Amino acid sequence: MSDLPRKAVTRTAKLAALPLGFAGRATWGLGKRIGGKSAEIVGRELQQRTAEQLFKVLGELKGGAMKFGQALSVFESALPEEVAGPYRAALTRLQEAAPPMPTRTVHSALEERLGEDWPELFLEFEDTPSAAASIGQVHRAVWHDGREVAVKVQYPGAGEALLSDLTQLSRFARLLGPLIPGMDIKPLITELRDRVSEELDYGLEAQAQKAHAEEFAGDPDVLVPAVVHQRDQILVTEWIDGIPLSEVIADGTQEQRDRAGQLLARFLFSGPARTGLLHADPHPGNFRLLPDEKNGWRLGVLDFGTVDRLPGGLPLPIGDSLRMTLEGEAEAVYELLCEEGFVKESIDLEPDAVLDYLLPIIEPAQADEFTFTRGWMRSQAARVADPRSPAYQLGKQLNLPPSYLLIHRVTLSTIGVLCQLGATVRLRDELEEWLPGFVPDEELLDEEESAVEA
Repeated sequence: MSDLPRKAVTRTAKLAALPLGFAGRATWGLGKRIGGKSAEIVGRELQQRTAEQLFKVLGELKGGAMKFGQALSVFESALPEEVAGPYRAALTRLQEAAPPMPTRTVHSALEERLGEDWPELFLEFEDTPSAAASIGQVHRAVWHDGREVAVKVQYPGAGEALLSDLTQLSRFARLLGPLIPGMDIKPLITELRDRVSEELDYGLEAQAQKAHAEEFAGDPDVLVPAVVHQRDQILVTEWIDGIPLSEVIADGTQEQRDRAGQLLARFLFSGPARTGLLHADPHPGNFRLLPDEKNGWRLGVLDFGTVDRLPGGLPLPIGDSLRMTLEGEAEAVYELLCEEGFVKESIDLEPDAVLDYLLPIIEPAQADEFTFTRGWMRSQAARVADPRSPAYQLGKQLNLPPSYLLIHRVTLSTIGVLCQLGATVRLRDELEEWLPGFVPDEELLDEEESAVEA
């Protein structure tokens, strides 16, 4: 591949080939079955071929197509195992790598954005990228002051490609639906489109990363690399080593899985409370597990291109409704959901039925610790996706207000990663520490008074 494919007609043709390819392989599979192969064997072969084509097309196109693939990958925990198996490897690969830009393109981009003397800014610069993602790739280098750095270079034409891809994928949403049964693909694509302009702006990303790096400086659990330099579509940050979370998911020890899961939950809830920002791209490629002498492992966090701005932290109604649901206060929960717009004025629901709908979803917050598994995730997905289920019928009548859309997706995605890890997490500890409203005000006052007396 010589460059990021930018011609709309070329990209559209590649994307259009995805659903056509699914149909073609189904015909091929029918022929195989007529020839005597069992349905199970043919099914596995079909899914494997589909996964291979999905990765090939989305990975080559980068842009919005790959962003869509990354978004899908964190939801693979919800797939039935017989479907998830063949897709898992291909989708997980999208979290870490994609075909790289040619060296000449990288050098041209650096010259255009940093000036002709750009090589003088570095003592060393590795032309082979260490990682390639949806809108840019990362090169390892040594800054002129001796610091090891990561140089993020945006693909030329990335903005145009992102918007074009997501427009086309939206048109194919119905055909792509079977990739994740029970999931509405179109709103996911629409929400990705809404975030494109922010993610393309490396200046905004630098601001968000600086805020996190300053707040978490010296933190025993979380490390955010400092921003070294930013100019146009180039972002230079301190380099961090570590084990990519995708590798921990693939073959990490249980200790690593549990520690990664605990820190991931801690970062999800503490980030907004401490910085007023929610890191909104929680796929495994954006996290590293770093050895730490004191605590065993720390969590390294990368890529702040997509954030939700929450000046007061996570909204108070989230903690209030979660606490009241656990306490069985059906009427109070229903009233709060109506006030926040989760239940439209034209809809009338039974408060007890709403409580029954919510309780299984928030099971991880009930116990002192909870083991997240793909089986649990699949059972939840099946419950709300089965048209015969009361949960499905009720869920159809609920509404997701725009202000909660990104928070909802980030929370679901993080839970998906926890299930991929198979981590045992003390989630309730994190909620009590960081989620506004989860602990009643009077209990907080009692704790503060006890601390003063001590």
